[in-house]
Amino acid sequence: MERDLARSLARLLAAGRVAVGATAVVAPVAVARPWIGDAADTLPSKLLARTMGGRDLALGVGALRALSRTDAEARPWVALGGAADAVDTLATVVAFGALPRRLRWGVLAVTVGAALISTRTAIALDR
Repeated sequence: MERDLARSLARLLAAGRVAVGATAVVAPVAVARPWIGDAADTLPSKLLARTMGGRDLALGVGALRALSRTDAEARPWVALGGAADAVDTLATVVAFGALPRRLRWGVLAVTVGAALISTRTAIALDR
C-alpha cells in the first residue's frame, strides 16, 4: 500500500471513528440497535454504548491529531483502533447466536473489515 493511500485511509478511519463515537455518546440506541437489537433500549446498554463511543471518539481524535504531525505518531493510534475493532469482532463472535438474525452478519463484517483495514493501514504507515 502506498503512503498517500495509507494516510487517506487512516484519515477516513479516524473520521469514521469520531462520527460513530460522537453518535454513540449522544444517541446510543442508534449505534447499539443494529448490533444488539431491542436490548439497545435498556439503560445498561445505553451506558455501554456511550462508553464505547467515548473510546472511539478518543481514538479517532488522537489519530487525526497525530496524522497532522507524522506517520510515526499516527501509526500507534491507527493500530490501537484496529486492536479495539478486533476485540469488537471477538465479542461479536462470542455472542453471535444471540444477536439479531437480520443484522448479525453485517455487524460481523463491519468489525472484521475495520480491524483488518486499520491493521493493514498501520503497517503501511510504518514504512
